Amino acid sequence: MTIRRMHALYCRLLRHPGFALACLLLSLTTVSWQAHADSVQEEKGVNLTNVSLEDLMNMTVTSVSRTEQTMANAAAAVFVITNEDIRRSGVTSIPEALRMVPGLEVARIDSNKWAVSSRGFNGRFASKMLVQIDGRTVYNPIFSGVFWDAQDTVLEDVERIEVIRGPGATMWGSNAVNGIINIITKNAGDTKGGLLSAGGGTMERGFGTARFGTQLGDSSSLRFFVKYLDRAGMDDLQTGQEANNGWNSIRGGFRLDAEPSSRDTLTFQGDYYDERLKETYVNQPGNSSFDYTTPSSGGNLLARWKRAFSDTDDLTLQLYYDRAEESYAVLGEQRDTVDLDLQDRFALGSLQEVIWGAGYRFIRERLQFPSPTLTVGPNDADNNVYSFFVQDNISLVPDQLNLIIGSKFEHNDYTGFEVQPNARLIWTPTTKQSVWLSVSRAVRTPSRGEEYLSLTTPGPLVTIPGVPQPIPSQIQLLGSTSLKAEELIAYEAGYRVVPTELITIDAATFYNVYRQLNIYLQEQPVPNLSSAQPTVTLPMQLGNYGRAQTFGFELAAEVKALPWWRVKLAYTYLQLLSKEADQGATFPDVKGENPHNQVSLRSAMDLYKDVEFDLWLRYVDALRDFNIGSYVTLDMRLAWRPVKNLELALVGQNLLHDRQQEFVPQFINTQPTAIGRGMYGKATWRF
Repeated sequence: MTIRRMHALYCRLLRHPGFALACLLLSLTTVSWQAHADSVQEEKGVNLTNVSLEDLMNMTVTSVSRTEQTMANAAAAVFVITNEDIRRSGVTSIPEALRMVPGLEVARIDSNKWAVSSRGFNGRFASKMLVQIDGRTVYNPIFSGVFWDAQDTVLEDVERIEVIRGPGATMWGSNAVNGIINIITKNAGDTKGGLLSAGGGTMERGFGTARFGTQLGDSSSLRFFVKYLDRAGMDDLQTGQEANNGWNSIRGGFRLDAEPSSRDTLTFQGDYYDERLKETYVNQPGNSSFDYTTPSSGGNLLARWKRAFSDTDDLTLQLYYDRAEESYAVLGEQRDTVDLDLQDRFALGSLQEVIWGAGYRFIRERLQFPSPTLTVGPNDADNNVYSFFVQDNISLVPDQLNLIIGSKFEHNDYTGFEVQPNARLIWTPTTKQSVWLSVSRAVRTPSRGEEYLSLTTPGPLVTIPGVPQPIPSQIQLLGSTSLKAEELIAYEAGYRVVPTELITIDAATFYNVYRQLNIYLQEQPVPNLSSAQPTVTLPMQLGNYGRAQTFGFELAAEVKALPWWRVKLAYTYLQLLSKEADQGATFPDVKGENPHNQVSLRSAMDLYKDVEFDLWLRYVDALRDFNIGSYVTLDMRLAWRPVKNLELALVGQNLLHDRQQEFVPQFINTQPTAIGRGMYGKATWRF
């Protein structure tokens, strides 16, 4: 049976319009590959299919040890999303790109809200993942998580995204508990000339980017950019119509890179954004619902100086200022952050490399509480964090066996002094394989919201003595000023190998022990029977009442099936082994927040010199406690370069289902939505 007939039969069997379209295109393109394979190999420039797999394993990363090292020598579970991965996937946001990474759960709540976490405890307000952009921490101190809508950087300018699953607290401090996401943008010297991109479609109603880079003298480069997007709302789960959760945004910024001497490099960059987020708040007190448009804006400036004394000795100083303003229906916030970071690296003899550093962060918040159902303490508050770290990389057997030991010492205004040590061992018996082990302690310090929270939400009907029929209740979530830091002891192991020139494998496993987790203890109900409508208040007091153990396995593999075709696989397994709570405490069901199994399969094909065809198939296990079933989804991208500097792309997203819910709103009740099929076209011109 010919390849064409096999594909045609498969399409007829499935009878699915989205999958059938993908199969048809694959059939038409596969039969002609032999006539064009030679011309594809002559294509010059960097792309997915031309880079050797061994080179990918030797890709440089900086997030593991705060200095450059190859992936093969990194004693951590690290995954890199390259700029070419982003371009060929057809994604339009950072969270979408993160779906490529094993060990991450990325779920869309609506058009402008995401739940992103690593190795468990996912949610819109996930608090155990540290996210950085060019060394600038972007978490919100109210809940120690990330508002992903505010991180809408220009994807064409992203050099790579380094994702570490597992603790990175020794290097990066509190909140780097379950992982680190470090978004690294390109040096201005690598973006000279102009770029214009624009497109639109069903969900992506309209978007565009303009960027221009230029040389300044002999040793400096500068770029400017502006980006706009208008995204439609996701569908209402009940009606199937577009809900009120759209998103439009405009962002602009610059980056200057200079080398004033052979030893010094300077970076100065900043950006500003202004956006509008549509939301529908449901199940408010009195069963009222209302639409609201949230204005959000902010900006930042960052300066970094690095002096290299030798190949093994350098000093880096970084300072940034960040300003953010949000006016949600239930909370308004103005936040100013100043962060200073010093880092020094030097060789100690011929077998040791020491890196140490110190930092200070100051955060000032001004809050407003337009809703009587939510408060998080006083209107104005300051927060200070002082830190120091040191790490020693000891070569036990030169070029084969290394021991890495170190610790972070940190003082914060919530829990005082915290120590976060780690020990790692990596063995590289050959240039094509490595084995690593690690044990780490990491903490997640309380946030302002957890200390001073008072949130009232509608509760179920309850029965109380002396009242003949059930009456309405309201749940009152209360914070605590006596919280301790949540603690993780993590045990990890990993193996990387390039068994042939056509295959790479990167596997990691972990066992995590969590202590002092923040969960709620139900206190005595407080009835209010004097009013015309009797009610009962159900107080829930936050405290360090929880413990849990998790286990998981993660696999990333890449196969160069043909000179013009690559396939990338990512698999994630996560299991909650146990969870315990003090008597009377309510433990959130971790099983419901993360799927047991996830699979990502990406195919990238260069069909001609100027035609690319990409498929991305994903499977996500059920979230049973959220009543969300398992699902399979398919994205497709077809791109054509009619001339050298112009690319035209057609992208189809979520082609296998009309409507699929991925997650639920948490704490703040906004309207649940579902993702439907989408398609957009995009044109990119470089000059």
